[in-house]
Amino acid sequence: MESKIDRFRVLTAAWLALVALTLVGLGLGEWFRDARWLPLLVAAIIWLKGALVARCFIESHVAHPFIARLLQGFIAVAPGALLLTAFFGDTLARWASL
Repeated sequence: MESKIDRFRVLTAAWLALVALTLVGLGLGEWFRDARWLPLLVAAIIWLKGALVARCFIESHVAHPFIARLLQGFIAVAPGALLLTAFFGDTLARWASL
């Protein structure tokens, strides 16, 4: 069993990684604003952050496999939506308009 200090270190490292990934995403958006590949990289960062939160804070690795898979699917929705709107935004807007 992990001690409280070990668990605190894991959570602190996860939190610092989330902050670092947020700053990387912010920097990429500022420096490479018009790059066509930027949505792919930002979607990957969002997915990585979601997986990190699920593993370290929600502890999906100890959950029932059904719950863990459901959580993985939920985490994939936001990056998927970002990619759909980045590459097919006009088409989606046409489909969603009344």
